Amino acid sequence: MTDPAVERDAAEAASAFAHPPVEPDVSVAYGEHPDQVVDFYAPRGDTTHAMGSAPLVVLLHGGAWRAPYDRQHVTPFADFLARRGFAVANVEYRRGSSLPRQRGEGPVAGRWPETFDDVAAAMDALPGLAESALPQADVRRVVVTGHSAGGHLALWAAARHVLPADAPSGWRLPSPPRLRGVVALAPIADFAVAEDLGVCGGASAQLLGGKEYFAGRLPYADPAALLPTGIATALVQGRDDIVVPERVAESYVAAAAQAGELVGLTLLDGVGHFPLIDPAADACAVVSEEISQLAW
Repeated sequence: MTDPAVERDAAEAASAFAHPPVEPDVSVAYGEHPDQVVDFYAPRGDTTHAMGSAPLVVLLHGGAWRAPYDRQHVTPFADFLARRGFAVANVEYRRGSSLPRQRGEGPVAGRWPETFDDVAAAMDALPGLAESALPQADVRRVVVTGHSAGGHLALWAAARHVLPADAPSGWRLPSPPRLRGVVALAPIADFAVAEDLGVCGGASAQLLGGKEYFAGRLPYADPAALLPTGIATALVQGRDDIVVPERVAESYVAAAAQAGELVGLTLLDGVGHFPLIDPAADACAVVSEEISQLAW
């Protein structure tokens, strides 16, 4: 007997992945590795902007930090945002292997420390890259968004100023990043809860290098441990998400409250994991509105 929740998730995923990739207006490298690249989408559609007037949305894709999932699957979402008047930077970063490590099990999620190195380097380079590659972008109004594993990276990018002092070189900022805010979509926002729930087959522990490193590296990687940030933060979560369940987002919001910070949480009834990045889904319009509230 099939599980209705699994069937719904499969249908939602099929819809989100059915859109053809949308080519960017320009692509720019932020490093020497082939994955260190940003695709820029200029604002378009019915909304017109004077030069420098469009908020910049930095987009970090999901896919459990694993190699088979790159930025291509969110290009329709990037185009969706561009058609609503945003300048968009779709960031690629180094991910894990498609094959298990020797004596390992399952696809390895992410690379330690390279995945974090890349997000930090991209965020630091983006203002300059956008000014030259996409002059329509207003780098004074930047919102970071990300889906699933990308939601984790978006939260982490906004928390670099509260990283431990001994964080790897290039990660920690001396002051808060110049962001209008973060909109994290079904983020893997609390690693301990995610591991308890088996989210993405233990991807959080894999990202940190394996279970033997998990506890020691949590303070440098787990958004729930990097609070308060002082950055306006909103989470959007489907109540019917079986990939990254609602409990993960709720745990992060509770941790923020305990740290004295208010984090917004929008829970969508009848919505699973993938409609948040599916231009054909109503949930995608909710995401756009959440970004607008911070950006404009």
